[in-house]
Amino acid sequence: MWLSPGVAVHAAATLALAALGGFAAHLVGIPLAWMIGAMIAVAAAGVASARPAAPAEFRPAALIVLGTGFGQAFTQPVLAALAESLPALVLAGFASVLSGLVVSRVTARASGLDSRTAFFLSVPGGIVAMVVLAARAGASVPAVTLGQTLRMVLVVLAYPMAMAVFGTPGQDVFSFTPPPVSWQRLPVLFALTVAGAFLLSHTGLANPWMMGPVSVSLALAVAGMPLSGLPAALVDAAQVAMGTSLGARLTREFLFRSRPLLVASVVNMLLLSAFATAIALACVALAQLPLQATLLGTAPGGMPEMAITAKVMNLGVPLVLGFHLVRLLICNLFVPPLWRAYSWAERTLGLSAGE
Repeated sequence: MWLSPGVAVHAAATLALAALGGFAAHLVGIPLAWMIGAMIAVAAAGVASARPAAPAEFRPAALIVLGTGFGQAFTQPVLAALAESLPALVLAGFASVLSGLVVSRVTARASGLDSRTAFFLSVPGGIVAMVVLAARAGASVPAVTLGQTLRMVLVVLAYPMAMAVFGTPGQDVFSFTPPPVSWQRLPVLFALTVAGAFLLSHTGLANPWMMGPVSVSLALAVAGMPLSGLPAALVDAAQVAMGTSLGARLTREFLFRSRPLLVASVVNMLLLSAFATAIALACVALAQLPLQATLLGTAPGGMPEMAITAKVMNLGVPLVLGFHLVRLLICNLFVPPLWRAYSWAERTLGLSAGE
């Protein structure tokens, strides 16, 4: 869809500001610099009432680029290792959902929200999925959107810093060396992955703009024909677009819609991160999985954002995606009946979170 000249100029100015923020973060040496720097710069403009513009096309375009790179990390040995690790991924997914239920009680007390809304705000199943499930259950969609978004932003800020503390990861089956860039084959690769994104966008599945390219580039990698690696500058540009999209949500009106909810979202993120860390450590001990990738896989953040962190820091993209995909599936299948069971227990046993 074509943008009007005024909107195009506004979007270009926002993107320039985001790129400047990303470059500044890169100079300072911040992990995941291009996305975090862009997000902070654009969010700062939004809080200052500058009203940054991030067209809806920014995020899908970035996800196509990043998904193309993610899929290349899936080789036959990696798929075999993922299959072997599947029990740990499933247990981690259920444990994450149950941790959201526990944390929702604290969130309800801290924010004054009803139990229904606090529950769907707290379960770490991805913003889009949880907002859809919240709407079906009659929860407050604006509150769930705000809480889930703030938690994702906080996780994006905190987890890359935490991963940097562990230093350089060792080599394991999930480690990945990108194929060399082939400028002749790169357009063919993107033609295929873009087609995969558009095909999947008509299926109603979550994250089609990422999972379509992942599926195509995964199939090529398993077949031993990755075609081309991705230029580093293109990956950095995709990070800037992602950071712009995230930062543009954090306007003054959005952030200060409810100060108790803002505080509760911070508490929510800290508690869920503590649970996620315990779950990750259990998976590492029981299934001998690499620590940093497992921490990102169990993190209460969004799948694209955690996968970007894994890719940029070379921390086992397939394992991180595996954790998040399994958790997303579990959320879609089991969160609605879990809420009904929890709601019944509240009514029957008088367990209101506000009491």
